[in-house]
Amino acid sequence: MSERRVLITGAAGYVGGQLGTLLSKEMSVVGVDIQHRETPFPLFVMDICDGALPELMRAERITHVVHLASVVSPGRDREREYRIDVEGTRNVLDACITAGVEHLTLTSSGAAYGYHADNPAWLQESDPLRGNPEFAYSDHKRLVEEMLADYRQKHPQLKQLIFRPCSIVGATTNSKISDLFAGGSILDPGGHNSPFVFIWDEDVIGAIEYGVSRSASGVYNLAGDGALTPEEIARLLGKPLRRPPVWLLKAILGVLFHLRLGKVQPAQVMFLQYRPVLLNTRLKNALGYRPRKTSAEAFAYFASEALGVPVSADAARVHFSDTATEAAEGQPV
Repeated sequence: MSERRVLITGAAGYVGGQLGTLLSKEMSVVGVDIQHRETPFPLFVMDICDGALPELMRAERITHVVHLASVVSPGRDREREYRIDVEGTRNVLDACITAGVEHLTLTSSGAAYGYHADNPAWLQESDPLRGNPEFAYSDHKRLVEEMLADYRQKHPQLKQLIFRPCSIVGATTNSKISDLFAGGSILDPGGHNSPFVFIWDEDVIGAIEYGVSRSASGVYNLAGDGALTPEEIARLLGKPLRRPPVWLLKAILGVLFHLRLGKVQPAQVMFLQYRPVLLNTRLKNALGYRPRKTSAEAFAYFASEALGVPVSADAARVHFSDTATEAAEGQPV
């Protein structure tokens, strides 16, 4: 294969900047983003929907694209979010085909499976992607993955490596996930105790680097071993666990949304009721990447570094989920 020349979309972001810095030590890297920041690699200010994207790929002789750009935080402008998430991805795919790019890595999300009461206890890559119309992010990830499947059939010359990350945490995490644990209590609407799966941000970067350097292909859940329930998280953080009735929380969110004091709609309470719990067997056995931190270890590190709540990794290794993961290892993937 020719020398790898990588273009990263969303290169000024949380993961993109760290990934570009790592890859630029090994290969030629350029980034695109709608905002500028200082990076150790060239960064072009460009919208991923820009029609000039194929020309940039040609000019830089790009062989590999890592597509990270998307809208993560929920908002009120669904049309704008669709344009960036879905149409932007289509433009990136078409640019790759036009420019003769060999390999595409894309970060989808465990949210593509959707937040559903009847989700399997452990979701595998073969389980259906149902998304949720109530969540732009979840629904758009489902639509993007359907698009990717179509392009795999029509354009097999473009190899695809798709990751479905769970909740990403690290020393500097600042996201809607981290916000859930930064307050004075842990919320568990209706007392479902639905588990969270975590992945260390450096494992996200490590898995992408591993896949790009090997031009690997396939679809993989990106998660640490095991999971943590809200009850376990509350105990680890030393915070009270609040279990308000679902109807009450929906009523409060409805009022806040109507008054434009909040962005979360009542139907989105299911985000906490029915977490998608990702099994990482295929990541380890088929791709060959083993996360360096378990879910518990990643969360303990995040709690200590980002939240300032000292939690030892040893204290976090106490969970039902480790046994459940071992039991699930024998399932076909």
